[in-house]
Amino acid sequence: MKKCLLGWITVFALPVIGIAGYKTITHSFEPKTVDKTVSVTIYKENNYKAKVYDCTYAEIHIALEKVNGKNRTPVWDTTFDTKLLRQYPSIEKALSRKITVENLVDKKDHLEINYLIKYNSNGSILQMQNGSAIADSSGKLSIGI
Repeated sequence: MKKCLLGWITVFALPVIGIAGYKTITHSFEPKTVDKTVSVTIYKENNYKAKVYDCTYAEIHIALEKVNGKNRTPVWDTTFDTKLLRQYPSIEKALSRKITVENLVDKKDHLEINYLIKYNSNGSILQMQNGSAIADSSGKLSIGI
């Protein structure tokens, strides 16, 4: 009777121990997720007081994407209103935004930020595009107008 009871305990206990061990092992191989913060500042680089800038405007479009291999996922997108160049703040009073992206898979995902500045001077339009990868957890981007 004791051998039979020992046999049944073994039959039921081993799978339970195996499942618990399997869950522990697979859980330890799950990728770690991190939060990353990107800081964006926008400011004017000149005073733009000359008469030639009286009718010169700038509009800024910024897009932040999460990149994993060939997959791109937009996580933040905004357009700052069109303003006269002289209306943008100086570097001391720069416009600042902090964007936090949660649950990035560490060592697989990274952030890329792209921005487009569209200048309009009396109907003549000039577009300047720039982009950069943000690899660390406290990425900073400064945009000078």
